[in-house]
Amino acid sequence: MSRDASIKAFEEAQSLIPGGVNSPVRAFKSVGGVPVFITEGEGAYLTDVDGNKYVDFVQSWGPLIFGHRDETIEKAVIEAVKHGLSFGAPTQAETDLAKLVVGFFDSIDKVRFVSSGTEAVMSAIRLARGFTGRDDIVKFTGCYHGHSDSLLVEAGSGAATFGNPSSPGVPADFTKHTLLATYNDIQSVKKCFADSKDIACVIIEPIAGNMGLVPADKEFLHELRKLCDENGTLLIFDEVMSGFRATLHGAESITGVKPDILTLGKVIGGGMPVGAFGARAEIMAMLSPDGPVYQAGTLSGNPVAMAAGLAALTKLKQNARVIAVLEERAKRLVEGMRKSASSYGITMQTDVRGSMFGFFFNEKPVKNFADAANSDAELFAKFHSGMLNEGYYFACSLYETGFISTAVTDEMIEDTIRASAKVFKAITNG
Repeated sequence: MSRDASIKAFEEAQSLIPGGVNSPVRAFKSVGGVPVFITEGEGAYLTDVDGNKYVDFVQSWGPLIFGHRDETIEKAVIEAVKHGLSFGAPTQAETDLAKLVVGFFDSIDKVRFVSSGTEAVMSAIRLARGFTGRDDIVKFTGCYHGHSDSLLVEAGSGAATFGNPSSPGVPADFTKHTLLATYNDIQSVKKCFADSKDIACVIIEPIAGNMGLVPADKEFLHELRKLCDENGTLLIFDEVMSGFRATLHGAESITGVKPDILTLGKVIGGGMPVGAFGARAEIMAMLSPDGPVYQAGTLSGNPVAMAAGLAALTKLKQNARVIAVLEERAKRLVEGMRKSASSYGITMQTDVRGSMFGFFFNEKPVKNFADAANSDAELFAKFHSGMLNEGYYFACSLYETGFISTAVTDEMIEDTIRASAKVFKAITNG
């Protein structure tokens, strides 16, 4: 499989764009080789500049639950474009999408749209601080909530300690109010509350997708909810990735734990840049212009993005069984790959939540970031390269999650499993 055109494109990009990419993970640093440059997406497939086609299990990192160029969403976007790209003024589409989003979740009464998941989380934390009048926040090692300053904190050893900046350019004063806890470990959270009486919120991915797919234990989330209630602290569920992917009604519907604030993204934009945060009316009343907590954005509620999101969520609501169908396919995929790996003496840990799937080359089940970090990164890189050569596009990091779209057929699943066996055989034979 030739990638000469991608190599040339990457060389040119590196001369003009830092690292040749506009988001670091795309650079293939952790898997080696050169990133493929894409010219087109159609259904389940991506086509690169060399003309190679790949079955896509990334789906733009989650948004494209109906695959590339879904006819309904594409039509809605084209129609919206005909009326204008941006107005900087209210439109009915914003209210229509808000009504749809709020209707899916018991925990939120109102929602505000922004342009990215990072912006949604940043705003949600500011809102929590404004509502509680407190400064400190608790986050979990391995949970990624965007690149805002207070969340770029070095992953600790598991002890709940005040964090240090993990990126140059982030002042220590910005992160001194961020405490780290260990995912699925309630004692580490209790340590945070013992260290600080000024905790505004605890933020967590209830279905973590940024250390690979690692769902939180139900018992842990219930304990977390109880701890927040006892301390007057708000609980934020970051479902930018898992929202409408794991289940239509959020992690609250499968765990029985309701957050105080919810953040969303990806699927709610149907492939366009959209993020959102929502809460009960009492909390959202703190937000400007009703209250003193300021948040704004020129492109927030962009009419084209709203049209795409409205089309995507309407289609999901009308086809509620989609999640169950995709979950069955995702389970069949990872179980098939696990059996293929096992036949060549390779151990895989796998998990599935709705249309999200994950796998680790690890001897033990993965419950937190430390477990994930003990996975075989070299083996993952070889597997990724092998599957790419076979025409299957997986996330280019072992700390990312895979996605099934409705365009991925049962036949594609079986073909992927057969290809994985071929790759595992090649790996074990050296």
